[in-house]
Amino acid sequence: MGETTGPERTIQPFTEPVPTWPRPPVGGWTVDDLMTLPGLPRHTELIDGSLVFPAPRRRFDSVMISLVCEGLRSSVPAGFRAYSGMTVVVDRANAPEPDVLVVREEAVGGLGQRSFPVDGVALAVEVVSPDSESRDRTTKPHKYAAAGIEHFWLVEMEGEDDHPVVRVYERDPVTRTYLCTGIHRDRLRLPVPYPLDIDLTAVDDF
Repeated sequence: MGETTGPERTIQPFTEPVPTWPRPPVGGWTVDDLMTLPGLPRHTELIDGSLVFPAPRRRFDSVMISLVCEGLRSSVPAGFRAYSGMTVVVDRANAPEPDVLVVREEAVGGLGQRSFPVDGVALAVEVVSPDSESRDRTTKPHKYAAAGIEHFWLVEMEGEDDHPVVRVYERDPVTRTYLCTGIHRDRLRLPVPYPLDIDLTAVDDF
């Protein structure tokens, strides 16, 4: 009995040009490359000499970035500024982009400024997304703490209602690592890096 085969598949040729990504140089990319390479996607980061391209954000990610940044700005005192979507230069091979950050005023330059030096950062905030889970929980906090950023928040979605939880960390100057000082689900009320009060249940209003 002969073998029955289905209709032949016709493979269509590509009609769209395939993107050509730059090849990394020997020794990896540098901060100068990150700032000057043409055509990089927005929010590209430099981690250990490698370019990390962002995936599309979930609604949760965008909402929490806005909620946290607005909450920080609403109570920011003189001497500090709160931003989202800005690069932090850690060293020649590392320039991550925290989702939200608080910087000291002396680190702020003109409106054309594209990055902040790590020693000007008082707080880094990462909102964990499926593609960035390992970087946000491990790689980036390690680099932030080693570089001297005193405060770090990790924002995640949890439970059946997809509610936010914020884990707050403070840097131990002896071990140069972060220690968890609190886990917050409904309200984020803290005295550092300055007195602040953020209603996390407001996530439902966005």
